[in-house]
Amino acid sequence: MRKKSLSKSIILTLIVVLGMFVLGGCGDKDVADKNKDPNAALKDRGSVVMGLDDTFAPMGFRDENNEIVGFDVDLANEVFKRIGIEVKFQQIDWTMKETELKSGNIDVIWNGYTITDERKAKGVAFTQPYLENRQWVITLADSTINCKADLKGKRVAIQNQSSAVDAVNAEPELVASFAGGEPVLFDTNNEAFMDLEAKRADAVVADEVLARYYIKLRGVEKYKVLEENFGEEEYGIGVRKDDVELLEAIDNALNELREDGTYEEIYQKWFAE
Repeated sequence: MRKKSLSKSIILTLIVVLGMFVLGGCGDKDVADKNKDPNAALKDRGSVVMGLDDTFAPMGFRDENNEIVGFDVDLANEVFKRIGIEVKFQQIDWTMKETELKSGNIDVIWNGYTITDERKAKGVAFTQPYLENRQWVITLADSTINCKADLKGKRVAIQNQSSAVDAVNAEPELVASFAGGEPVLFDTNNEAFMDLEAKRADAVVADEVLARYYIKLRGVEKYKVLEENFGEEEYGIGVRKDDVELLEAIDNALNELREDGTYEEIYQKWFAE
């Protein structure tokens, strides 16, 4: 009987010890889960490649030292710094941006990239909007064009594959009245504005943020901006739809930047009147 009691005691002791070990292990796991870095998987990637049109001032463009700078560049540097991953800037053909993303040549489209259903249908997942924009109509100061109806019979220049094209084409009757029955498309906004200055085009439709910057640099007295525009829109950052962790991390970082005032500091640097 004594041996049986001793055996029972040993077994009970082992069960208690094992239970404490298991519970202790669960506790350690709970602590580990709480302390887990939500961006650990992203950090394992080492870096992300951000695709941009390096002529789109002031969002992303090359300065006099050929360095890529701009509002989106500063914002991206701060966002990925907080995520804990390196960002590499890659100039791309803007007309091929969704193809570059889908093929994996870039991981992020971030350069005054307007949120549209058409782009979502191409496999792009967007972050929260981070900047509002309008599609301005710009002419030379001495132009007789004073409203959108005056664009009838005129050459209207736009950057190809830009949201301005979609905004203008949303008014097909007006587009049909343009010279040639369609807008004149250019690879970059710079080329569109050069055509306007050379008086080969009568008007340019472009993002307000770019137009403001361009007009300020080239001389406010040279241009006229119509009161009518082709609509308001919002900029977002585009990633592949299966890149869920990256999308969430960018959104979280953007929220932090807004809360601590860093977003406003970067905004004032590039857009203060």
